[in-house]
Amino acid sequence: MEVHSEVLARRRLTTRLQRYLRSHPTAIWTRAVQPTTAALLCGGVLVTTVAMGAWPDVLPFSSLIPFAVLAGLLLRPGLLAVVDAVIMACATVVALARTDGDLLVYLNALVVLAVVMVIMFTVATSRARLGVQGTLGETMLVDLRDRLRTQGELPDLPREWGAEQCVLSAYGDSFSGDFVVTSKTDGYLEIALVDVSGKGVAAGTRSLLLSGAFGGLLGSMPVDRFLPAANAYLLRQQWDEGFATAVHAFVDLETGAFSIGSAGHPPVARFSAGSGRWQMLEAVEGPVLGVNEGVGFPRTTGLLQRGDALLLYTDGVIETRNRALGDGIDRMLGTAERMITRGFEGMAERMCVSARAGETDDRAAVIVWRR
Repeated sequence: MEVHSEVLARRRLTTRLQRYLRSHPTAIWTRAVQPTTAALLCGGVLVTTVAMGAWPDVLPFSSLIPFAVLAGLLLRPGLLAVVDAVIMACATVVALARTDGDLLVYLNALVVLAVVMVIMFTVATSRARLGVQGTLGETMLVDLRDRLRTQGELPDLPREWGAEQCVLSAYGDSFSGDFVVTSKTDGYLEIALVDVSGKGVAAGTRSLLLSGAFGGLLGSMPVDRFLPAANAYLLRQQWDEGFATAVHAFVDLETGAFSIGSAGHPPVARFSAGSGRWQMLEAVEGPVLGVNEGVGFPRTTGLLQRGDALLLYTDGVIETRNRALGDGIDRMLGTAERMITRGFEGMAERMCVSARAGETDDRAAVIVWRR
């Protein structure tokens, strides 16, 4: 009994420590690690300065630049200013001590060092505005990117069903204005493909926020209420560029019945195994999200037989400058027709890669088929 109590006590202590570390990582970094890091950097600068005076032919003047870069990466602006002042003072002493050389060369080196300090101070100030220090900013961005990708992963489907998705951002950026959210509950599959205004990194923050919100709505309300709820959420944000287009697909995995709702989005393409052809679903398109209140979003229903498929995509797949939208749709369907003999696997990625707009726009495609 006493051993069990000790184990519980240790667990409680560990839990409290973990909670504190999770809720106060920046505080710990600022109060303990950062001053120690600043002191170590200053000590390293002083040692390097003495060594530069003792062995001028071995240690060049640029030996102080790495300290300025490390300080900019690891320290908050207040401590960074102190370390930079120490570095500049030591650099000035070294420059004056080497009067036997070309003084103009050392003056130029001091200017280069000062420029590096200004750049790193700007980086540190930007991180301080975000409330992160050191490399936490990059870690946070990587975590946000991974979360955005995870929310777009398709769930495991029954054996008679298949699905793939592909999202490519403009110019290969890590963040995209296009995103996918999915939900599978009680034998029903829901997919929302959203195209946020803007592209690449500029739309990435809005995509992240909306993907979390839309992921919470998906599967938690009646099908015909998803797009109105998404529209209301966007209106509440009051963004200057707060509109988005979306297509919402609902599929009954038992019967193959489906329902499609569109908010200013390109029409969904359907493959019919009976005719062996792709065709666009004729549907009444609702308005874009985030513009008008109290608007309706009509839905189109149908039935997927064995061998049929639905293709959802964003405008980056079909749009390009100086070309009609119909031309882009015909080109996409032509690519799909040529690939159908090899099956639907890999088709979503091929649609994005072969888009006429290339890397100048975000591209996303989702395909669902019944085997």
